[in-house]
Amino acid sequence: MKQGNILHIDLTSQTFNVERDEELFERFMGGTAAGTELLFKYGRPKDDPYIPEAPIIFAIGPFNSLYPVATKTVALFKSPQSGELGESHAGGRFSMALREAGIDAMVITGRSERPTYLAIDNHKVAFKSAATFWGSSSTSCERILREAETVNGRKLSIVRIGPAGERRSPLACAVVDSSRHFGRTGLGGVMGSKNLKAVVVSGNGGWEFEKAEMKAYNEVYDVFYDRVVRSKDMAKYHDVGTSINIKPLSMLNGLPTRNFSQGSFESADKVSGETFARDHLAQHIGCVHCQCGCIHMATLREEFQQWHYATSKVSYDYELIYALGTSLSVSSPQDILRMILEVERQGWDVISMGITLAWASEAYVNGVITDKDTGGLALNFGNTESYLEMMRRCAAGEEFFRDLELGCAKCSEKWGGKDFAIHYGGVEPAGYMTGENFTVSSLLGVRHSHLDDLGYSIDQKILTKPMPVEEQVSTQVKEAQWRMILNSLAICLFARGVYDMDIVVKGLNALSLDWTKEKIDELGVNMLRRKNEWRRLCGFDPDKLAIPPKMLRVRSANGRMSEESLRYRMKLYREYSGIG
Repeated sequence: MKQGNILHIDLTSQTFNVERDEELFERFMGGTAAGTELLFKYGRPKDDPYIPEAPIIFAIGPFNSLYPVATKTVALFKSPQSGELGESHAGGRFSMALREAGIDAMVITGRSERPTYLAIDNHKVAFKSAATFWGSSSTSCERILREAETVNGRKLSIVRIGPAGERRSPLACAVVDSSRHFGRTGLGGVMGSKNLKAVVVSGNGGWEFEKAEMKAYNEVYDVFYDRVVRSKDMAKYHDVGTSINIKPLSMLNGLPTRNFSQGSFESADKVSGETFARDHLAQHIGCVHCQCGCIHMATLREEFQQWHYATSKVSYDYELIYALGTSLSVSSPQDILRMILEVERQGWDVISMGITLAWASEAYVNGVITDKDTGGLALNFGNTESYLEMMRRCAAGEEFFRDLELGCAKCSEKWGGKDFAIHYGGVEPAGYMTGENFTVSSLLGVRHSHLDDLGYSIDQKILTKPMPVEEQVSTQVKEAQWRMILNSLAICLFARGVYDMDIVVKGLNALSLDWTKEKIDELGVNMLRRKNEWRRLCGFDPDKLAIPPKMLRVRSANGRMSEESLRYRMKLYREYSGIG
């Protein structure tokens, strides 16, 4: 199997070409590693992320569409939210569509003169007008394009932005197919800056195997498949899903509540995964070539006129319930679903918007934001109607409210209330108050994300099995390096327990790709350094990282955190990873 097709698209000149670069994928595997090298080649780290020359890079890995749960596509760009590395991963059908189109990576540069969408068929690109549906919600945009672009016998994938991306919000995500997202760090805003409403991909190709290859491939595939369908860890994602974490984290004092003021929510049972499943779950769906089916779709039924109802299907998971539920002190699943749907229509990142709304509530309660600023709208915790109105006014561009889609870091710079702004490097965090390892992940992780390593998991383990700080940090760093590999294969991290080193090597070799354990280890170590090199070129300085002051006052699952201890952990993390 030979990778190496890179599709280059220039929106300014409306031209495209396919470059063949097998060496890039032989050295850097694919996914996040190959994409990072393309970012170094075409990116401009010192410049504004919204200049036309700023690239958007999509990349898939060697396992995509060939092995179970290898469902992700990696997006890389300069982030308008953090000002440094922008990286996001999405499932759905996008990686399969790229595989069928014979595309291993895509580099999009330039800015279209008018609203545009791209229709990619194998290696051909059509530049089409999006003027008639510019301003449409992400949900309606998908319906429009699926009807317009579907070809009999050919399945396609649609990546698009909502109005938030068109407004170049740094919180804007890109929505993929029915319910997946390139969330966090602002890809939607970068697409909007290019007047790029959507990318539609389809193809009719695939991989051809030699007979000997096919035998080895089938043997490895059977191992992967058996692990996925029989794994207890994978079963939990299918049954109740990640929202099963609501009650346990609340019991551990690790569930962020009322803008990280406390770690337990008195109404955790009302918004638990079990309650959502019992009362609202409509169906389980999965990304293409995933046997898990972890996507939980709820039914939301709303009366828009007496005796007249609209019914929507809304996906939910732990992070969404935390961001628009516990963090805002909202205890009604119906209300949480209503807010998720509003965020989805606009195309914001749910976590960032939810935590920014929480900042606004705390700033209002403490008198930093006044009734004069809000036009008399009370921003109290627990008031769903108020939150929905805030989002509507934000979308309408009203004074104060329009700044909410800049994120809590920029809002607090302008309006005050920095003490209530919970962010790490400008990025609002995921839903964990577990302790210092999670905080280090958020500070030093390449995406300021809990997914960069397993800090939050270590925090929970040491509650019952203490380990030296040095061992905790060493474990974090090793996992961060290993995730460079998993994200270069472009698998779903829910399957991280399924994909160990031995089976990864066998899987690559079965595809006639020459990788050894030693070569894989080296790539993981080097890519963690390489990503941090890109961040430094953007201006990232780990010595100047600020810890949100509020987080040093509140109790986490492991008690109160110490700035001295956090700084020591950060020092170790940098030493062990060699990132300086």
